Amino acid sequence: MVRDTPRREGSRREKRKIRNRRHNPDGTMSLKDHLYDLRNRLGLGLLFIVVGGIFGFIWWDVHLGPIPSLSKILLQPYCALPADARFSPNGQCQLFQRQPFEGFMVRFKVGIAAGMVVSAPLWLYQLWAFITPGLYAKERRFAFTFVIFASILFAAGAVLAFVVIPQGLDVLVGFGGTAFITALDAGSYISFVLVMLLIFGVSFELPLLIVMLNQVGMLPYANLRRWRRGIVFGLFVFAAFATPGTDPISMVVLAAAMWLLFELAVQITRIHDRRAAKREAADLTANLSDDEATPMNYAPEPVEPSAPVAKLGKDFDDVT
Repeated sequence: MVRDTPRREGSRREKRKIRNRRHNPDGTMSLKDHLYDLRNRLGLGLLFIVVGGIFGFIWWDVHLGPIPSLSKILLQPYCALPADARFSPNGQCQLFQRQPFEGFMVRFKVGIAAGMVVSAPLWLYQLWAFITPGLYAKERRFAFTFVIFASILFAAGAVLAFVVIPQGLDVLVGFGGTAFITALDAGSYISFVLVMLLIFGVSFELPLLIVMLNQVGMLPYANLRRWRRGIVFGLFVFAAFATPGTDPISMVVLAAAMWLLFELAVQITRIHDRRAAKREAADLTANLSDDEATPMNYAPEPVEPSAPVAKLGKDFDDVT
């Protein structure tokens, strides 16, 4: 027993050295080591999400300096409705709790969602650290740029959704006229807001996906130009079915935003393909060996008319 303990400890140290990047600079790992690394990365990522969820749960009722509480932020679209269109028996803007446990579940759900957003740099880094050893330096830079722009586009989509939700709610609750008064329960309203934020955020990733497929050569600009009308029509159809409220304002705003982003992505692919064509033309003879003939262009070219020949003067005789 005592004699085997140092041997076990030595084997454990060897395993740690194998998984350690300093003792393994080329990044090669066995399948078992990959699974160990995946387990550790997932554990840390879930831990960061749980900690962020606890922060979001506390933030529900707490003001963070100039930042209002999470409940106030989420209630802003509902409170933006006219006072005579909302049912407020105590004169305050509040949601209904139909079940004893509904308030806790809504707060828990929103806290986890907010925690994932707040702790996104931490758990995304764990994902990045797991993928990075298998990538080349150029691929790492490309993936890092992709993650940065994906986060910015998702945040922009969520902000646009938060701006559109009040107008969409005003249209939806106005269909009934004066025969109805709005009394939203907490679960339905919070789910509606979160789904809208998610749909707008994911939809804004479309240009990034197009640019990425173009960078790897799977979606050239010529195809996008040929399919442009069909894609734009599909964007409007997608916006009509994707928005949970089915109000015309949310549908039109989402479709118009996706259209503009799509056109921006098309122009980026056009510039990329044009530069790639120039590089290929410049490198046509750069990679040829000394024994290889230079490719010839056999296409006929127009010949410019020659200049008229000057006539000989009288000072010269025929012999000259």
